[in-house]
Amino acid sequence: MSLFENGLRRYLSQYELETLGKVRVGIAGAGGLGSNCAHFLARCGFRNFILVDDDRVDASNLNRQLYYRDQVGYPKVDMLRQNLLLIDPGLDIRSCFERVNRDNVLSLLNAADVIVEAFDSVQSKTLLVETFMNSGKLLVTASGIAGWGHPDSICVRQVKENFFMVGDFMTEAGKESPPFAPKVNLVAAKQADIVFQVVLGRW
Repeated sequence: MSLFENGLRRYLSQYELETLGKVRVGIAGAGGLGSNCAHFLARCGFRNFILVDDDRVDASNLNRQLYYRDQVGYPKVDMLRQNLLLIDPGLDIRSCFERVNRDNVLSLLNAADVIVEAFDSVQSKTLLVETFMNSGKLLVTASGIAGWGHPDSICVRQVKENFFMVGDFMTEAGKESPPFAPKVNLVAAKQADIVFQVVLGRW
């Protein structure tokens, strides 16, 4: 048992730790939502991750994503894996530096029990929902995460038994509403909290 996992025993039972440890979480997108949601889930006791993204860390990401100055230019999935392993070196993390499309979405993510949608593009979001909405896997998506203020506008919609959406469902990123850490992290935290609750049977 790792030092971190031993520390979690103060808050979680052995059964809960074992339950979390058996679940594989697919994080589709390693930007503001994906990097922070993975971070929150790792700190909750999840130990198995599939990270999928084809982007590299850019200086413009540092205002809200779980990356650091010396990681600029490197693949996000590799840097996220590196950062999560600083929390617990015993994590099982598969990083996939690939763009998700109709040809590879199943091969990349079908091994996951939980899918966290953290994409920027509407097309990628739609593809993930269409692929996994009726799969029996827990699917948690997001919409409307940009700007600042009105934190109570961030809410959760349960679409189906295993399908949840988080966001304000209105504010898309743009010149008038750029993404910043507080609101992005609110949505990522709610996504992680849904996964945590559902897996432990507390929803």
